[in-house]
Amino acid sequence: MQENLLNEGLELMLFGMGTVFVFLTVLVLVTMLMSAIVQRFFPDAPEQTLTTTPRPAPVPASNNDEQLLAVITAAVHKFRSRK
Repeated sequence: MQENLLNEGLELMLFGMGTVFVFLTVLVLVTMLMSAIVQRFFPDAPEQTLTTTPRPAPVPASNNDEQLLAVITAAVHKFRSRK
């Protein structure tokens, strides 16, 4: 009984692993085929280059720095007082 259960488990494991292997193999082959088809019909497609989007100009420091510092200090003090 124990041997039969072990054999069934091994068969199920091999069937599952075989299924995954076959699926991944078919996936690779289909991907290669699609790549070959695209290269055949669009041979001179320009290469895509990585373009960086321009960063916005930095915002100049405002006069609210002192007020912001006071708010941050109060928040930190309140957080630490809870513990």
